[in-house]
Amino acid sequence: MKIAFIMPNMFRTQAFDAIEPLVFSILAARTPDDIETVFWDERKEKVPFDPTVSLVALTVETHTARRAYQIAREYRSLGIPAVLGGHHPTFMPEEALEHCDAVVIGDAEGAWEELLDDFRAGKLKRRYAQPAIVSLADLDMDRSIFKGKGYAPASVVQYGRGCKFTCEFCSIRAFYGKGLRQRPVAEVVAEIEALAHKHVFFIDDNIFVDRAKAKELLRALIPLGVTWSCQISIDIAHDKELVALLEKSGCTGALLGFESLNPINLRQMKKGWGVKRQDYESSVRILQDAGIMIYGSFVFGYDADTTDSFEETVEFAVRNKFFLGNFAALMPTPGARLYDRLKAEGRLIHDKWWLDPDFRYGDATFVPRGMTPEQLTDGCHWARTQFYTYRSITRRLWDGRTNLRSLHRAGFYLAANLVFRREAQAKHGQALAGDLLARPVNVEAADLRPGQAV
Repeated sequence: MKIAFIMPNMFRTQAFDAIEPLVFSILAARTPDDIETVFWDERKEKVPFDPTVSLVALTVETHTARRAYQIAREYRSLGIPAVLGGHHPTFMPEEALEHCDAVVIGDAEGAWEELLDDFRAGKLKRRYAQPAIVSLADLDMDRSIFKGKGYAPASVVQYGRGCKFTCEFCSIRAFYGKGLRQRPVAEVVAEIEALAHKHVFFIDDNIFVDRAKAKELLRALIPLGVTWSCQISIDIAHDKELVALLEKSGCTGALLGFESLNPINLRQMKKGWGVKRQDYESSVRILQDAGIMIYGSFVFGYDADTTDSFEETVEFAVRNKFFLGNFAALMPTPGARLYDRLKAEGRLIHDKWWLDPDFRYGDATFVPRGMTPEQLTDGCHWARTQFYTYRSITRRLWDGRTNLRSLHRAGFYLAANLVFRREAQAKHGQALAGDLLARPVNVEAADLRPGQAV
């Protein structure tokens, strides 16, 4: 028996900034030893449609749904069952079941083992879900499946799951529920000590949802001598002890979702807490004084946004010498209250933009109030282009606290900005992955190896 794990690609071109998809290392570790497993990441390689596979399992994000459905259908045409899991099938199970044999709703632990038992017995059900909330203790991972894939030079680690905030545009709370779970600190430390890369990226949506436990983790990281980065919320800047621990433990970079500079927008998206204690610039200064390079993320299209918002936001990000920046049109996705609101208001341009072959990456998917959809699309593209001009890259480099703190940091800063400059230009206007790029092969006539393009 052989199972193929597949990560579908958003586009038709290789992703140079792809990171390890941790979910597959978890699934591989929870698969019995007598089952052969292979892993293909379409972001880095072509998927070989191998008729010797017994079952395929794909993780699906909204942007990759159309491509995932095509891959699943192709395998099913060979008589091979397909299973889909992840955020999109969790919120759109009926849609997903039109293209596969079974869906896994929510986290896979427990559900995956049940699914495999049923599959062996020839009794595969249509839906699987965790029977109960599973502890994150003893979270095993098989990272050997990532070998040779050419991912970004950082090891991905998960400390906890869930978020305490309820931002309108986000589906994290809907996926994980109200429960916040963290792994035992000792287990996280042991995992990091065994990793090949000495830079760690914590994949948690917000690693500091429990401040006391987070401080315990940071204290345990100090003796390891690693550098690390993460995603955080801006409200931690007023916690002096936490900020000091960030610096001492080796935190060099953080992705912060600023989302908007307009307080009206922040209130509408239920994120007014971000500036409740102090303004953005004060918080930024505190974090940068601790040596943290900031990757700022912004969305446009909320009701108070106008065409002036793009220039104001880029100027803010450049003036504050952000390490990297993301400037995107607000995306209504299943599972988020934003999607339901815009649909109820009749403002969606595409009811299911992720399945529309005419949708292009960066396109506005709804009608904003302060500008036209075309102005929203063009304004976001302009913002990304302006932020990654050579002049902007040079100007932002000159910050001795962060980007220019050392020669190593400066080199990393330049390399990352050049990659993001290329990706920003390449991705805009691309169609989401569509037509199948590989076809079934006769394995008797070819030596088919995992990951081999066919």
